[in-house]
Amino acid sequence: MSCPHCDAAVVAFAVPPALREHAPAESSAICTRCLRVASADEAGVAGDATDDPDLARVDPAFPSGEGGVALALCCGKLESFALNRASIEALIRHAEGAGADVFAFLGRLDAADAAFDLDRRRKALLDAL
Repeated sequence: MSCPHCDAAVVAFAVPPALREHAPAESSAICTRCLRVASADEAGVAGDATDDPDLARVDPAFPSGEGGVALALCCGKLESFALNRASIEALIRHAEGAGADVFAFLGRLDAADAAFDLDRRRKALLDAL
């Protein structure tokens, strides 16, 4: 179906148990346009959630596997860096632990229509890391 915020396509994914406290639901979805994350039920794609989502449909910079899921959840938190800082930092640590190159991801991510100012968030993340 589509993003409940901007009506663009979404990519559904199953959230690993270690990341569930940072997710809206066990099955979540990231928008291919605004990068917001919602429950897969809310996006109408609950049956599409998978352990190995094709996050490259959002942007080719996304790594596969659990690292990609952690970074997808992180993107969903970036709309309010101040309120979500602890969660963002935990998700980044998890992504790195899963083998994702967070610095490369942040440098390559191209999201002109993101719900947040990507350049500002990129700088804030690099400062925080």
